[in-house]
Amino acid sequence: MVKIPKVVLLIESSRASGRALLSGIAEYSHHQGPWSFLWEPGGLEKARSLLKAGDADGIILRDVIGVEKILAHGLPAVVIGHRQTEMAGLVNVVTDSVAIGRMGAEHLLGCGFQHFAFCGFKRMPTESNTWAKIRETHFAARLRTSGFEPAHFELAATTPDWSRELQQLSRWLATQPKPLGMMAANDDCSQRVMEACKLAGLTVPDMVGVIGVDNDEVICDLTNPPMSSIAINFKRAGYEAAQALDGLMRRSTSVPLRITAQASHIVARRSTDFVAVTDPHLAKALRFIRDQGRNIVSVDNVAQAAGLSRRALEKRFRAFLGRSILDEIRRVHTDQIARVLVETDLPVNQIAELHGFANPQHFARYFRTAKKQTPLAYRQVFGSKHTTRRAQNGDSFSQSGV
Repeated sequence: MVKIPKVVLLIESSRASGRALLSGIAEYSHHQGPWSFLWEPGGLEKARSLLKAGDADGIILRDVIGVEKILAHGLPAVVIGHRQTEMAGLVNVVTDSVAIGRMGAEHLLGCGFQHFAFCGFKRMPTESNTWAKIRETHFAARLRTSGFEPAHFELAATTPDWSRELQQLSRWLATQPKPLGMMAANDDCSQRVMEACKLAGLTVPDMVGVIGVDNDEVICDLTNPPMSSIAINFKRAGYEAAQALDGLMRRSTSVPLRITAQASHIVARRSTDFVAVTDPHLAKALRFIRDQGRNIVSVDNVAQAAGLSRRALEKRFRAFLGRSILDEIRRVHTDQIARVLVETDLPVNQIAELHGFANPQHFARYFRTAKKQTPLAYRQVFGSKHTTRRAQNGDSFSQSGV
């Protein structure tokens, strides 16, 4: 009789990231298992009793306080990072915080903001919050390449008095130049920023544009207005974490020590639905490009919508945004395409048609120019394993690299 591995999961389900990780783990088990799961989201004490009984073959867990005592049992383990830096000698799941910081800056620059800020978390004795600091560092670095120096504010990660923290943040926000483009370390932090804006009497997005990270749809839709956020492919990371644990349990020598949860795309909602430029012609042009994001538009179309000559509008784009009209058209259009590639299992040729391309090879070249990958390669990197397989089965030309 074949033994079914018993795997302990110490992953919460209160946030979309945790649920996505669990979903990816379950998907791997369905296709490569079966496994028997011992899921304990409530704390470590119950998990310790399971481990002491010797009734487990492997474990996937957050790096919560006390994680070292759990790992001391010597089980094959994959650690999902949040509280601290990577744990030496173990398989670690981390987020691509470098790309996340850059993407937040690019999005706010695309909205036309001229003033920027980042809201992160204060370091606690038991937590390094390295991921938040990396996001802030690369957010600021990208803005500096465009001549901007962002401000920053730090909230306590946990506190018995959130009202006091929000009052401090609201007073700080009131002192910042407007309109302000603000990125926060994650969606929880962004939600607090938006509450602080209300306390300060600052309208979102007219005075402060806010973008978070994780794309937790419950949190993003509970804010008023709904909050823009950077989506991270936690489901795929969960799948790869399970794959790595399977390798450890089988005593494979080729298991990677790092699994990266990739930032796939930005889900733009009303919290950044604002063109923050004082030039009315430039504002019209940016709004037109955004509204036509699913369609192919020409530079002449944009100039006509803005009410300026092509040459005059081009000068304003380069002066205010540091890029050409065509660059902006391609950026917005390919961001829309990327979202469909990641969030659906539509065949690539159908996505090409929906976005105005009759020739799939032309579509692939267009997308690759902006994203440095073909549509198919992008989906393979950022889509879930299951979605990618289903999409490939429906792609008549997937073998061509499109």
